[in-house]
Amino acid sequence: YWRGQENNPMLTRIYGTAFFTQEDLDQYLEKLAQAKQRDHKILGLKLDLFTFSPLVGSGLPLWTPKGTLVRDLLDNYIWSLRKNKGYQKVEISHITKKDLYETSGHWEKFKDELFQITTREGHHFALKPMNCPHHTQIYARKLHSYRELPQRYANTTMVYRDEQSGELQGLSRVRCITQDDSHVFCRKNQIKQEIMAIWDIVDQFYSTFGFKLTPRLSLSDPEHPEKYLGDRQDWLKAETALRQLAQERGVKPKEEIGEAAFYGPKLDFIAEDSLGREWQVATIQLDMNMPHRFGLYCINEQGEKEEIVMIHAAIMGSIERFLSVLIEHLNGQFPLWLAPTQAVILPISQKQLDYARQVAHQLQSHQLRVELDDSDKNLAKKIVLAKEQKPPYLIIIGQQEADQGKLTLKNRANHQQTLPLDQAIQLLTQEIADKSLTSLLK
Repeated sequence: YWRGQENNPMLTRIYGTAFFTQEDLDQYLEKLAQAKQRDHKILGLKLDLFTFSPLVGSGLPLWTPKGTLVRDLLDNYIWSLRKNKGYQKVEISHITKKDLYETSGHWEKFKDELFQITTREGHHFALKPMNCPHHTQIYARKLHSYRELPQRYANTTMVYRDEQSGELQGLSRVRCITQDDSHVFCRKNQIKQEIMAIWDIVDQFYSTFGFKLTPRLSLSDPEHPEKYLGDRQDWLKAETALRQLAQERGVKPKEEIGEAAFYGPKLDFIAEDSLGREWQVATIQLDMNMPHRFGLYCINEQGEKEEIVMIHAAIMGSIERFLSVLIEHLNGQFPLWLAPTQAVILPISQKQLDYARQVAHQLQSHQLRVELDDSDKNLAKKIVLAKEQKPPYLIIIGQQEADQGKLTLKNRANHQQTLPLDQAIQLLTQEIADKSLTSLLK
């Protein structure tokens, strides 16, 4: 809007892109065509993962059974990685008194971006736009000895931000954001081990999908100290700590001045997708300010109060945005462990239908997600319809398979193999357990 006032006329932003050679232009146009084909807003609807309703509102996606399954599988995977590092689950409310955010410093910075509520009694609440202040209050519920640290809290929950309508974009920019959030409350001498553990989780999660990650060190802007909370010396210590940790990890992150959170510097991870595009995904933030504002401490070996630090980490960042990236990165072709429908069973004719139902029952009893096409369409038509859902496998059952107690597995690369039912189950369950990105069927 002109002069940033929403009552003024809207402006039109115009972009221009130039190229040095015709070859560069041709490559760019090819990438645009591929990106359009992979658009998550189109694929997500075709695969029946999510929908939007004008009655619910823009920027508020509704998740179908298939989409919810994918979200849960991703969240459960990250929880399994966190659980191995000693995290515990917590839960918090979705609204809070504004006092919490006034203490944390968020109110002053973000009050105009919050959904605010005034109760019948005149109390002022807000829909939570972030989780970290809530988690401080879980830590603050009791006195902690240094022996109890670190305290590691994990919480996958929605936050809400009053984004303007023109800024909303599919799942990439929404008003309800599901964060796979975690906060570690620890001593300063525990910072290294905790951040390294989180970094291990980030590397393992993104390697599962074939992403190439590049860390970025997001720093404060020394020319604008008014944008940040706390003492400048604490900031320098935190920034130095993250820089040294990256060096120990064997990487030299690109440093970006002014990209820090207002309460602390952070390591942001940039993922390169299959089209060579870059996306900011996971983040690890080192915060020495919020514990100070909330008066968080532990009792050290000398029986004295020792101020602690707080590490914020989100592996996906937000499930919505991560899924928008993942759908386009994979062109909607989820690996077997993540696919909502892992296989579609296609009997060649009605004569094999009874055996096909037995196969479906056996596969489902091994927790495999299969669908059976029991229509009287011909096989070619069944295959076309099944491929629209991009399942990792088609299971073809003809009379020979039915007579011999076998099935024919066919993967996305059109490799196929006829196997006894028990061997097929073994192959599929092994591929799921490995979280393999590609088919084990060669």
